Amino acid sequence: MVAEELGTEFYFAEQFARPFADSLFPIGYRIPEPLRGALSGKRVVVVDDVINAASAVRGTIEDLEACEARIVGIGALMTLGSMASAFAASKGVPLDALAHVPNNSLWEPASCPLCATGTPLA
Repeated sequence: MVAEELGTEFYFAEQFARPFADSLFPIGYRIPEPLRGALSGKRVVVVDDVINAASAVRGTIEDLEACEARIVGIGALMTLGSMASAFAASKGVPLDALAHVPNNSLWEPASCPLCATGTPLA
Protein backbone atom coordinates (compact mmCIF):
# COMPACT_ATOMS: atom_id res chain seq x y z
CA MET A 1 0.00 0.00 0.00
CA VAL A 2 2.88 2.35 0.69
CA ALA A 3 4.40 1.72 -2.75
CA GLU A 4 1.01 2.26 -4.40
CA GLU A 5 0.49 5.53 -2.52
CA LEU A 6 3.94 6.71 -3.60
CA GLY A 7 3.46 5.52 -7.19
CA THR A 8 6.60 3.39 -7.08
CA GLU A 9 7.59 -0.23 -7.60
CA PHE A 10 6.77 -2.88 -5.00
CA TYR A 11 8.85 -5.92 -4.08
CA PHE A 12 8.33 -8.35 -1.24
CA ALA A 13 10.27 -10.87 0.81
CA GLU A 14 9.04 -14.37 1.61
CA GLN A 15 9.60 -16.20 4.87
CA PHE A 16 11.48 -19.48 4.94
CA ALA A 17 12.64 -21.79 7.72
CA ARG A 18 16.38 -21.60 8.25
CA PRO A 19 18.17 -24.97 8.28
CA PHE A 20 19.12 -24.58 11.96
CA ALA A 21 15.71 -23.99 13.57
CA ASP A 22 17.22 -23.76 17.07
CA SER A 23 18.98 -20.47 16.23
CA LEU A 24 17.88 -17.13 17.68
CA PHE A 25 16.28 -16.16 14.36
CA PRO A 26 14.85 -19.44 12.94
CA ILE A 27 12.92 -17.72 10.14
CA GLY A 28 14.72 -16.11 7.22
CA TYR A 29 13.48 -13.75 4.51
CA ARG A 30 14.29 -13.73 0.81
CA ILE A 31 13.22 -11.98 -2.36
CA PRO A 32 11.52 -14.42 -4.78
CA GLU A 33 13.81 -15.57 -7.60
CA PRO A 34 11.87 -13.87 -10.46
CA LEU A 35 12.26 -10.44 -8.75
CA ARG A 36 15.90 -10.62 -7.71
CA GLY A 37 17.55 -9.36 -10.91
CA ALA A 38 15.33 -6.28 -11.11
CA LEU A 39 16.65 -5.00 -7.75
CA SER A 40 20.30 -4.59 -8.70
CA GLY A 41 21.34 -0.97 -8.19
CA LYS A 42 17.89 0.19 -7.06
CA ARG A 43 17.37 2.46 -4.06
CA VAL A 44 15.07 0.61 -1.66
CA VAL A 45 13.15 1.48 1.48
CA VAL A 46 12.09 -1.50 3.59
CA VAL A 47 8.64 -1.07 5.13
CA ASP A 48 7.14 -3.28 7.85
CA ASP A 49 4.00 -2.92 9.92
CA VAL A 50 5.51 -3.42 13.40
CA ILE A 51 9.20 -3.88 14.17
CA ASN A 52 10.12 -5.50 17.48
CA ALA A 53 13.26 -7.65 17.31
CA ALA A 54 13.92 -6.40 13.74
CA SER A 55 14.45 -9.98 12.52
CA ALA A 56 12.15 -9.58 9.48
CA VAL A 57 13.74 -6.28 8.49
CA ARG A 58 17.24 -7.63 9.16
CA GLY A 59 16.63 -10.74 7.03
CA THR A 60 15.01 -8.78 4.22
CA ILE A 61 17.83 -6.25 4.09
CA GLU A 62 20.41 -9.03 4.13
CA ASP A 63 18.79 -10.56 1.05
CA LEU A 64 18.25 -7.20 -0.66
CA GLU A 65 21.97 -6.53 -0.28
CA ALA A 66 22.65 -9.94 -1.86
CA CYS A 67 20.51 -8.70 -4.79
CA GLU A 68 22.76 -5.60 -4.91
CA ALA A 69 19.94 -3.23 -3.94
CA ARG A 70 20.89 -0.03 -2.13
CA ILE A 71 19.03 0.34 1.18
CA VAL A 72 18.17 3.99 1.82
CA GLY A 73 15.68 3.75 4.69
CA ILE A 74 13.41 1.72 6.93
CA GLY A 75 9.78 2.56 7.64
CA ALA A 76 7.15 1.13 10.00
CA LEU A 77 3.78 1.91 11.43
CA MET A 78 5.17 1.18 14.90
CA THR A 79 8.39 0.13 16.57
CA LEU A 80 8.57 -1.68 19.89
CA GLY A 81 11.69 -0.98 21.93
CA SER A 82 15.01 0.13 20.53
CA MET A 83 16.07 -2.78 18.28
CA ALA A 84 14.74 -1.14 15.10
CA SER A 85 16.54 2.15 15.68
CA ALA A 86 19.77 0.36 16.65
CA PHE A 87 19.62 -1.76 13.50
CA ALA A 88 18.86 1.25 11.27
CA ALA A 89 21.80 3.11 12.83
CA SER A 90 24.09 0.11 12.21
CA LYS A 91 23.11 0.28 8.52
CA GLY A 92 23.48 4.06 8.38
CA VAL A 93 19.90 4.59 7.19
CA PRO A 94 17.02 6.59 8.67
CA LEU A 95 14.13 4.89 10.45
CA ASP A 96 10.71 6.51 10.16
CA ALA A 97 7.78 5.18 12.20
CA LEU A 98 4.40 6.60 13.09
CA ALA A 99 4.67 5.38 16.71
CA HIS A 100 7.39 4.19 19.07
CA VAL A 101 6.43 2.08 22.10
CA PRO A 102 8.90 1.04 24.81
CA ASN A 103 9.49 -2.68 25.14
CA ASN A 104 11.91 -4.23 27.55
CA SER A 105 10.96 -7.89 27.17
CA LEU A 106 13.44 -9.11 24.55
CA TRP A 107 16.26 -11.30 25.76
CA GLU A 108 18.75 -13.55 24.07
CA PRO A 109 18.41 -17.11 25.44
CA ALA A 110 21.53 -16.75 27.60
CA SER A 111 20.02 -13.80 29.52
CA CYS A 112 16.31 -14.74 29.47
CA PRO A 113 14.91 -15.18 33.00
CA LEU A 114 12.36 -17.78 31.81
CA CYS A 115 15.06 -19.78 30.05
CA ALA A 116 17.24 -19.67 33.18
CA THR A 117 14.46 -21.20 35.30
CA GLY A 118 13.37 -23.67 32.60
CA THR A 119 9.89 -22.11 32.43
CA PRO A 120 8.12 -23.01 29.16
CA LEU A 121 6.44 -20.23 27.17
CA ALA A 122 3.17 -22.08 26.72
